[in-house]
Amino acid sequence: MTLSIKEIQVPVADEMKAFEHKFRQFMKSDVMLLDQIMNYIVRRKGKQLRPMFVFLSAGVCGQIAESTYRGAALIELLHTATLVHDDVVDDSNYRRGFFSVNALWKNKIAVLVGDYLLSRGLLLSVDHGEFDILKIVSTAVRELSEGELLQIEKARRLDINEEVYYQIIKQKTASLIASCCAVGASSVGATADIVKRMHAFGEKVGMAFQIKDDLFDYGEDEIGKPLGIDIKEKKMTLPLIYALNKASWLEKRRIINIIRNESHKPKKVSEVIAFVKDSGGLGYAQQVMQRYVEEARALLYEFAESPHRHSLEQLVQYTIERSK
Repeated sequence: MTLSIKEIQVPVADEMKAFEHKFRQFMKSDVMLLDQIMNYIVRRKGKQLRPMFVFLSAGVCGQIAESTYRGAALIELLHTATLVHDDVVDDSNYRRGFFSVNALWKNKIAVLVGDYLLSRGLLLSVDHGEFDILKIVSTAVRELSEGELLQIEKARRLDINEEVYYQIIKQKTASLIASCCAVGASSVGATADIVKRMHAFGEKVGMAFQIKDDLFDYGEDEIGKPLGIDIKEKKMTLPLIYALNKASWLEKRRIINIIRNESHKPKKVSEVIAFVKDSGGLGYAQQVMQRYVEEARALLYEFAESPHRHSLEQLVQYTIERSK
């Protein structure tokens, strides 16, 4: 049975509650319109996995401090900025079942809101001289942007192999979870070596997290994500890459032609899903995901046993057992 987020966050429940209030204060603005939008963003928060990774990692490495709250806020501010900008780029009207900022306040305001969030995050670190934390998070945002652009470039040519796929998800997804764990460690004064080890741990978890997301595209669970959305968007995910590698030249050409020219047709998308399932693509992706989880656990076990470490291990399991 999958553990609930509430059960996992027990060792940092008080900190997570305090963080909600502090985060709202960090976002405050004297401009009424901006403050109204900030309120809207705070109200539609998700499962808050990122702050949990920060606080639990900090607890594994030392004593949670004010710097930990600022580090978690910096990640949330910068990540939220990228999401607000993403919705403008994708012309998306919804985010987590709510209207997106651009849907309610138009693109121009949404872009400026993203800029504001970005600057608030940067100033939060600069004002407190927390340049190590700022460097970790800024590096993650750079990698995130590069990963997105690499995926767009490859989607046009549909020539992604496993190596390129791992590079994309390492930058696009794993870099952010890695930065959460590294920030947690850095915020409690951990050595450079410990920060590096926590970063490596977070990266492995992030890789597994993204592969789990890829599996959702094939209807492995009832989730909010529509079936076959990655195929429609011409994203080459691990189950599909594996299936194409196993296919004959003729079959491979047929499937790539569907993705390139007919991915808007539900019947054709169903054909691709069936092809991937029949080729063992899902089983292969699950094996790779499990391997990353085992590698993450091995890194985590290098740290002393504690309630924080136990919860972090449960959080790793949650990322691959979740249903959305």
